[in-house]
Amino acid sequence: MGKQVARYALLVALAMVLSWLESLIVFPGLLPGMKVGLTNLVVIFALYRMSLRDAAAISLVRVLLVSMTFGSAYSFAYSLAGAVLSLAVMAGLKKLDKFSILGVSIAGGVCHNMGQLLVAMAVLGTARLGWYLPWLLVSGVAAGTATGAVGGLVVNRIKPGI
Repeated sequence: MGKQVARYALLVALAMVLSWLESLIVFPGLLPGMKVGLTNLVVIFALYRMSLRDAAAISLVRVLLVSMTFGSAYSFAYSLAGAVLSLAVMAGLKKLDKFSILGVSIAGGVCHNMGQLLVAMAVLGTARLGWYLPWLLVSGVAAGTATGAVGGLVVNRIKPGI
């Protein structure tokens, strides 16, 4: 039990550090809300090397702690919606066993952005934000590709059970 708690704590801490680092990365020309998705590396690792339950717990604790530390109630709602939808889709695609880690990560990146867009539409009470969807789809594919490529390397190089 102690080893599992330590593994959880290490992965949550890593996700928090990656989230903080990601907040420092600014790409000129990107629209608000577009990010690389570095924390998805931790979720992908947990999903492929641990279990769905572990990945969900790590993701939820990370969302909660990052929102409490660096964010607000709104950032919590956006992050939670993105994380839940992303993880649900990634878990479903992984279970189908027809998609590579890269494909699963791309779907996760797209769904994360879609979850956040749905919350923004609900909070602002307008569907007019739909114009943002094509841009979020492109950024989700790009971010999912980047994190999926790196995540695949990490998953393949770190032994199961570590």
